[in-house]
Amino acid sequence: MSAHQYATVPPSLRQRRRAVATQEIVDAAEGHLAENGLHALSLRAVARGLGMTVQALYHYFPNRDALITVLVAKAYEELADAVTAAVGDAAGEPAELRFLAATDGYRRWAVTHPERFQLLYGAPLRHYAAPAEGPTTRAMRRMGEAFQRELFDGFTTAQLAAADTRTLSPALQAHLATQFPHGRQTLPAPAAALLMSAWGHMHGMVVLEAFGHTSFIGEHQAEIYRMAMRDLWADVHRRIPSRTGAAPAAP
Repeated sequence: MSAHQYATVPPSLRQRRRAVATQEIVDAAEGHLAENGLHALSLRAVARGLGMTVQALYHYFPNRDALITVLVAKAYEELADAVTAAVGDAAGEPAELRFLAATDGYRRWAVTHPERFQLLYGAPLRHYAAPAEGPTTRAMRRMGEAFQRELFDGFTTAQLAAADTRTLSPALQAHLATQFPHGRQTLPAPAAALLMSAWGHMHGMVVLEAFGHTSFIGEHQAEIYRMAMRDLWADVHRRIPSRTGAAPAAP
């Protein structure tokens, strides 16, 4: 059989049944998470909800960490999908509006799915660590690249390298230079610092809302958030020099 024939062989009945059962387990775990919270999640509870033994569930997920990794990766992918879709809806608009659309997509998913957002960014589960360079890391990077692309669209590497971030320590510059791929090049350390600061500002506001800490603002939370994101965009771009070589404006 040729390599092409191997590639086109349909999954067997056993494989299809396993895929269906795995999806049912994941769906049940998400339902349990939404109803009972992250720290009540266990393989035994999920199995009981499905009417199966925990021993049978082990055939699909050998331990709780394996199930959590799938849930986290799926949540990250759906959050990244929400951000990407929001940017797609703003295709053809100026870069600022695409960035604002991305931040709106992030917030909208978080406040619509607070339990799953908490799975990603709430108190860490004891004794759980996501696998290094695993599906959770890849999904998180996909989302980060979307924000990086929209925030720095139109700037050259030289402009990004000249961004005003005050004085970064040599150690921090060296570390940042290894963390943020930018196309075929590495994102310059000043721009990487701006990206981390911008993401922290955006994410912090979303966490406050999604976890109920700004409920006193009521129906005006979205307006406050969008105002902050417009100011954030302006501040970041004020710190990056123009193509003419002019120094960034003082903050």
